[in-house]
Amino acid sequence: QVQLVESGGGLVQPGGSLRLSCEVSGIIFSVAHMAWYRQAPGKQRDLVASITRFGITNYADSVKGRFTISRDNAKNTVYLQMNSLKPEDTAVYYCNAAPNNYWGQGTQVTVSS
Repeated sequence: QVQLVESGGGLVQPGGSLRLSCEVSGIIFSVAHMAWYRQAPGKQRDLVASITRFGITNYADSVKGRFTISRDNAKNTVYLQMNSLKPEDTAVYYCNAAPNNYWGQGTQVTVSS
C-alpha cells in the first residue's frame, strides 16, 4: 500500500518560515520523481517545486529564491523549506510521487497576521 504523509503545515505570519515533510512508503523512493503542489480555495492545483531522483530541482517562478525542495532517501522523505512566506502562499500543500502519480492527503499552510 502506497502512502504519502505530509506534515509541518500551520499558521505563520508574513515573512515567517515553515518546513513541510512528506514521508513515503510502499514505493522505491530513491527512484521516484517527487514534487510539491498547492491548491488555494477556488483555484487549480499548481506545481510548487519538484526534485528528480538525481536531485535536480525545479521551482515555480512565484517561489524561486524563497522555497527549497530537498529529499532524504535514507528516510524516504521529501521536504519543502518555505521562507519569506507571503499571504498568497496560503493553500493546501500536497506531496506527489511520479511516475505513478500518488498523492498525499495535503497539509494546510496559512500565512496571515
